[in-house]
Amino acid sequence: MMPGGLTEAKPATPEIQEIANEVKPQLEEQTNETYEEFKAIEYKTQVVAGINYFIKVQVGHNSYIHMKIFKPLPQRSQSLTLTGYQTDKSKDDELTGF
Repeated sequence: MMPGGLTEAKPATPEIQEIANEVKPQLEEQTNETYEEFKAIEYKTQVVAGINYFIKVQVGHNSYIHMKIFKPLPQRSQSLTLTGYQTDKSKDDELTGF
């Protein structure tokens, strides 16, 4: 894996769903929305001073959000942080760095 580069998109795993669920309250606060449906579909990672996760999440029928979540290095003992998001995405929109 190249530092700074994005990986190829991979299907979401239970671990990725847990990461998305952990920052869901941050997303709901920032968007002033409550998401009944919240299913991680796919993700990419980027190695920085920690890991950026770019996760495509289904939040309704053909309604998706792309989230950027920062996971600090383990020795920092900090929690996950939602550092960005993009709304109004479709199932076919590619996850990109933002």
